[in-house]
Formats: sequence, C-alpha cells, structure tokens
Amino acid sequence: MAKKILMIDDDPDILTAIRIPLEASGYEFHTATSGTEGLEKIKEINPDLIILDVMMDTATEGFHVSLKLRDRSPSAEYAAYRDIPILMLTAIHTTTPLRFAPDENYLPVEAFLDKSADPDELLAKVDELLKKPTG
Repeated sequence: MAKKILMIDDDPDILTAIRIPLEASGYEFHTATSGTEGLEKIKEINPDLIILDVMMDTATEGFHVSLKLRDRSPSAEYAAYRDIPILMLTAIHTTTPLRFAPDENYLPVEAFLDKSADPDELLAKVDELLKKPTG
C-alpha cells in the first residue's frame, strides 16, 4: 500500500511540481490549500507524512499548524496525529531575512527545505522521513 503524503500549500504550481515526482515514486499524494483545510484533511486521510508551507493565509500559518499538531496536552484535538513527520517546504528564506530550522518548542517539524530544493533532494528527504530505502 502506498504511503500517503498530504501537502498543505496555497500555490497550485508548487502543488503540481511536487505531486509529479512523488506520484512517480509511488506515493499517494493529497493536497490542501490552507492550514484549516489541511487540518481537516489530516483527520480524513491520516497521512504518513505532511509537507507544509509556512506562508499561506497568514505569514506564519504553517507554524501554527505544526504547533497544533504537536500539542502534547492529553486532550489535544490532534493527539492521534502528533507523530506524523512534518517536512516544512517554504520560500520564507528567500522572501524574508529570517532563518528557521526545526526546533522542538518553536518549530516542531522533522525537516526544513527551501522551495528551491530540486526533486531528487526532496525525494531523498521524504524517503528518509518515511524510512523508505532510496534508489
């Protein structure tokens, strides 16, 4: 059974550019165009991996999604999904002087790639996060 990947990003061109290599590699690809839609889709499809943009409806929407998913309180709405790996794929480093990296408290994601990453680099990171052998 194919691993399910949910990509949350508001740019249809990016969604298509990422869909092509992932589906060609055998992944089942789902999309959401906002954090709110993404959180709904997580409950619907229970993905094996989430690829998440930062800047969508707000400049920090992706950060808020990751914090909701990683909420450690016992009654957290997304407790059942908190261990799904998150790959943050964003252009924030090219559009702002700010620099981000995974951080357990402030940016609870497993990996961070710039949108300029080539398809091979993206696939290698996805395979690594899903612990799928490459090549």
